[in-house]
Amino acid sequence: MVLEPEEMTMTRIVLALAFAMAFMPRAMAVTPEIRTDDVARFYALYDAAGGRPDVEQLDQYLAHGSHSLKEFARLRRVTGERIAERIAADPAMYENARQCLAVLPAVERRLTAALKTLSDLYPRAEYPPVAIVVGRGRPVGIADTDGATIGLEALCAADFMNPDPEDRFVYVIVHEYVHTQQPMAREVDEADGTSPTLLRMSLMEGAAEFVTELVSGGVGNARHAEWTRGRELEIETAFVDDMHGTDLTSWMWDYEAGSDEPYDLGYWVGYRIVKAHYTGADDKRAALARILEMDDPEAFLRESGWRPGMSLP
Repeated sequence: MVLEPEEMTMTRIVLALAFAMAFMPRAMAVTPEIRTDDVARFYALYDAAGGRPDVEQLDQYLAHGSHSLKEFARLRRVTGERIAERIAADPAMYENARQCLAVLPAVERRLTAALKTLSDLYPRAEYPPVAIVVGRGRPVGIADTDGATIGLEALCAADFMNPDPEDRFVYVIVHEYVHTQQPMAREVDEADGTSPTLLRMSLMEGAAEFVTELVSGGVGNARHAEWTRGRELEIETAFVDDMHGTDLTSWMWDYEAGSDEPYDLGYWVGYRIVKAHYTGADDKRAALARILEMDDPEAFLRESGWRPGMSLP
């Protein structure tokens, strides 16, 4: 078959478009998918039970949940019994959590903008779904290669991290999305029983905080700045003493309910090391790729130019 010139031109256009779409980075066209089916099922059960579902009902909620909910429950020891205990101990947490559902449309719009920025800077980024679930009051979120899972009641109650619920959900979800891009986060999840060092965990979490700020304008824990102002040298010198060990007690996941004492300072030190690397880099795109693809914490620390107490913008 012989094509006429006009047909040949149109064929070239169609082929060019098809080629461009085939090789377009997936993330560029992605709008974040936020799934709330598990929340709807939980509150249907909660309302039917007058706010006091029993252990058997809650076990069924978990058993018939999404893959995300089942993994969340498996990894973080969420059971019907533990949810029932938390509802009994803190019923207001579960009542108040529904208020945070109202911010999700605005959260989704801001996430779309933030993830587009990340895609522009790091075209290899891909975005699996975010699942919102209801659990036992903690943790606020986890992430793996299948996506991010957020505990609605836990994050809604975490006003100690950030008083604005919309900001809180945006920054925490972006933080968890960053973990889905990190080989180092997967290595921690797949660890063979060995404990990661404080440096490794701080750089993994600090990288997520830094990239969250870079693409969305804020960090998951807004209080670190006030807690650490003027104490940078003191805190970071202590970190250097501990960073090669595996005792995370004083640095990670050490929040105590009702306390106003600083917590998770390992996140903050890791953020500062990552920021030092990015600030000092001439090629920002390459620096971001290095941050996300980091696999050797010791090498990254040496390259970063960071030193305890250094001044950063």
